[in-house]
Order: sequence, then C-alpha cells, then structure tokens
Amino acid sequence: MAVIATSPAYCQLGFADIDQMLDIEQQVYSHPWSRGNFTDSFLSAHDAFGFRNSQQQLFAYFLMMPVMEELHLLNLAVGAEYQGQGYARQLISKMFDYAAQKQAESILLEVRCSNQRAIEVYLKAGFSEIGKRKSYYPAQGNTREDAIVMRRMC
Repeated sequence: MAVIATSPAYCQLGFADIDQMLDIEQQVYSHPWSRGNFTDSFLSAHDAFGFRNSQQQLFAYFLMMPVMEELHLLNLAVGAEYQGQGYARQLISKMFDYAAQKQAESILLEVRCSNQRAIEVYLKAGFSEIGKRKSYYPAQGNTREDAIVMRRMC
C-alpha cells in the first residue's frame, strides 16, 4: 500500500541525507548512483532539494548543477511507494522555481531511452528532445543505453 504524504515538506539537502538518497536510488534505478556520486556532487556545491513525509523521511529529490546560464538536472528520483501520486511533477515545479531564483535561461537533462514514464513527465512539463547521447548509460549485461537529451527554456 502506498504511503500518502498529503503535504510534503520541501527542503534543501546535504551530506546528512545521502543514506536516505541511496535507499531511494536502490528502490528505483537499475544502475543507482553510488555514495561517491552523491558525495562528489555535494563537494562540487551542486544544489539538492527534496520532499520529506510527516515522519521526516526523505522520499523524493533532485540535484542540479549550474553550467553558465543553464542548469543541468543531474538526478531526480521519487521513492517507489510514492510514485504515481504527482510528486515528480511537484519536484519539477520546485525545480522551475529554483531556476527562476538562479536566473537560469534553461534546464538541460538526460533520460534513458527506455524510461518512458519519465520522458512523458518531462514532456508534459515543457521539456523538448534536443538530441541523443549514444551509449550514455550503463545497462544490463555490460551493455550501454542511449540517452535522450531534453531542454526547457525558463
């Protein structure tokens, strides 16, 4: 049964949240980020924000990297039991607020070609496909999967 957080608390994340982020990664990704990926991102001063439930458990997050006038979405995840409840859309809305605060001109992201659910969410949020990165992601059986590159102007 899905846990419903009717009014999630939005917050900035940091090193202390890595364990909970790793738990979510393990739930939802075939090739999750490692502790080193998160540590490197925080050491590089990339911003991360997320939602906590009423028990203060993190259940969704995104990480952004500024690149000139653009923001690059590095990672966005919603815990398995919270999926399908609109939290990805809410995170993306918060991401747009963050972009406006940073006066970014656009947001860039990559998504696995096989991740149709995420592609649909991004398209509905106003992102457009601008290209592909061949063999960008690791895949099952020591193979690689292409990424769709998407951008949304702010």
